[in-house]
Amino acid sequence: MNAVTETKFNFPGQTGFYKGKIRDVYTINNEVMLMVVTDRISAFDHVLPKGVPYKGQVLNQIAEKFLDATADIVPNWKTATPDPMVTAGLLCEPYKVEMVIRGYLCGHAWREYKKGKRSLCGLPMPEGMKENEKFPQPLITPTTKAEVGHDEDISREEIINQGLVDKKEYEELERITLELYNRGSEMAREKGLILVDTKYEFGKANGRIYLIDEIHTPDSSRYFYLEGYSERLEKGEPQRQLSKEFVREWLMDNGFQGKEGQNMPDMPDSFVELVSQRYIELYEKITGEKFIKSPAADTEKRIEENCMQYLKSL
Repeated sequence: MNAVTETKFNFPGQTGFYKGKIRDVYTINNEVMLMVVTDRISAFDHVLPKGVPYKGQVLNQIAEKFLDATADIVPNWKTATPDPMVTAGLLCEPYKVEMVIRGYLCGHAWREYKKGKRSLCGLPMPEGMKENEKFPQPLITPTTKAEVGHDEDISREEIINQGLVDKKEYEELERITLELYNRGSEMAREKGLILVDTKYEFGKANGRIYLIDEIHTPDSSRYFYLEGYSERLEKGEPQRQLSKEFVREWLMDNGFQGKEGQNMPDMPDSFVELVSQRYIELYEKITGEKFIKSPAADTEKRIEENCMQYLKSL
């Protein structure tokens, strides 16, 4: 199985390199970014030992489609897609918070709810809710952006009081977040899916707010199948979902939640193949298009050559 888990390119005019959990980001002349979406996979803020074939291509191409589909709501950083695993775009100064929006009670919110908490990031959660039930209104529950370790929940008031984001700009980020979520929800419903929760990252360049990074991918979002949702909710059964949650569940079943002293289990090849299939399934379901696998041989060489061609065109 061929997965790209690391790149070490050296492009003309390269002024910076950043290795994130999933993305290798190259800065050119302090103004252009080349974001290589690798096949690395993370959970509980840890990168798993094995990469997942075609995951990077899936994430990059889903993000490309949704960036294009939401550009009327907010400008975004993307200027080109030089390779199936690469997005090129404008270098922005990122805001120090991520905008998480939750339409349904599940995942982290449900884990907090089960502990008896009835508020998240300063927002109330109604009594008597079931797991996976829809909130009366979507909750915007931002997190801090940690360089290492876990992102932390933070309230709107704390963000403004700590000076992380100016009050007026933060209100604008909230407005855009809700519009993006509503658009993503509509597009998901058309394909028989529910956009359960997601996160957006924003940055600033030339005094303007830009949507940056990925959008509505299975790494940044959780999807349920619309068909059978109500029946499963009524019976208290798990929802059929397309997201990374099933990877987290597998890790938890194997004794890992990212806590100190826990050892990362080794994913068998059969499970890695299953994860790859699930990512491809989501691509086809959410886009309504057949996923076309890029040639697996010399993937890194192909990426480098395509990026070089793009840079020559600037």
